[in-house]
Amino acid sequence: MRLALFQPGIPQNVGAAIRLSACLDVGLDVIEPCSFPLDDKSLKRAALDYGPLAHLTRHDSWETFLQAPQRAHGRLVLFTTRGDQTFHDFAFQPGDTLLFGNESRGAPEEVHAAVDARVVIPLRPQARSLNVSVTAGMALAEALRQTGGFPSLAALQT
Repeated sequence: MRLALFQPGIPQNVGAAIRLSACLDVGLDVIEPCSFPLDDKSLKRAALDYGPLAHLTRHDSWETFLQAPQRAHGRLVLFTTRGDQTFHDFAFQPGDTLLFGNESRGAPEEVHAAVDARVVIPLRPQARSLNVSVTAGMALAEALRQTGGFPSLAALQT
């Protein structure tokens, strides 16, 4: 299981995703360009002390991401308000990469066209969207629950 952020625009969201990746032991792909400098200093500040535990891979473009070795197996699942299935009804698989669009622009048509599935977290009609790091946490929790991918209780007690 992996998380992927498409051209993120808010450094704090990348930091939250790094922490999520580190704590739940899943890979994180950041697809650039970002709307902020994604250098070692900004990553360290955003990730606090979780950076060494994270499995972060930076890709300089969408095309580079698609050609990465991590993409050789598993499905690409886009979380979007234009999804055609709710995330709790979707059957996740252990090799899935959960993809999240830019906070203000979402994902462009080329991304929609390349994914294997588009899913949505249903919201009440008066609400527009959730924060991307909240969405990633909800999505990853459901995917790990379905696939048995959470760290075991025994591992927590060692």
